Amino acid sequence: MQGHWNALAWLNSLLLGLVLWSSAEEYDYYTWQSDNFQNGRFYTKQSQCVDIPTDLHLCHNVGYKKMRLPNLLDHESMPEVKQQASSWVPLLAKRCHTDTQVFLCSLFAPVCLERPIYPCRSLCEVVRDSCAPVMESYGFPWPEMLNCHKFPLDNDLCITVQFGTRQVTQPPVTKICTQCEIEQKSETMRVQLCASDFVLRMRIKEVKVENGDRKVIAAQKKKKVLKAGKLKRKEFRKLVLYIKNAAGCPCPQLDNLGGSFLIMGRKVDNRLLLTAIYKWDRKSKDMKYAVNFMFSYPCSDTVSHSARPHLGVFR
Repeated sequence: MQGHWNALAWLNSLLLGLVLWSSAEEYDYYTWQSDNFQNGRFYTKQSQCVDIPTDLHLCHNVGYKKMRLPNLLDHESMPEVKQQASSWVPLLAKRCHTDTQVFLCSLFAPVCLERPIYPCRSLCEVVRDSCAPVMESYGFPWPEMLNCHKFPLDNDLCITVQFGTRQVTQPPVTKICTQCEIEQKSETMRVQLCASDFVLRMRIKEVKVENGDRKVIAAQKKKKVLKAGKLKRKEFRKLVLYIKNAAGCPCPQLDNLGGSFLIMGRKVDNRLLLTAIYKWDRKSKDMKYAVNFMFSYPCSDTVSHSARPHLGVFR
């Protein structure tokens, strides 16, 4: 997970020089008195300030304690916010731009002020230009809901770039493939498991290079589907996965194809994309916790550290 941010944003003199991260507690008991029709959309629920829950992993350490609900992406309930925000947590771990969390949380968990404060167009653009290539490697296009033209120009009241406009340079070919460099921590793995279309424990027969991608061919035997999503059984029989744009970068997990692997992926345009790979390690407490949690709880539920684990997959 990305570390705690020391600051979020300042909003200009119209907000009396308010620095959001240091003054957010002033709004702990603020309630919204406006009517339910805002920005051309009718909300069934009155706007309110609520606590940012600790299991809203995208924003729980963003620097303020309260958020506006409905948020600026038209999510009207906290379960909806959590479910939609969970897919973006792995992007924070990639650190494609220093303002990624500031930008995303300004929309998913907007700070409670007298009026909604949107991110500036320039903030959207610097995050998009740095992070869209990373998302593409996972099979995610930059979504229409984050189209930068929807956001106000910098001369309006909006959240500006906080940590600099410099974009991340293109990584050298020696940099570990995006899908292979994610740390094996239970929290990161658990969020990835929830965001994946399918999860497998399997052996790998061989790896080839094809059109700039790596083609991973699964061994026919000793393959266990831990999460099938919408995939059909026949799609797992002769399984071929693709690691996008990975022909020229190292993937340490694939240096030795012996043993089993924990594979996560998504289905994009009838192709199965591998989005994360770990060596299967039955002694790893982080892996055991993450996989057992996936079996025990729906991904949108609150984390329960006292949960009784489901140990069958590790026997």
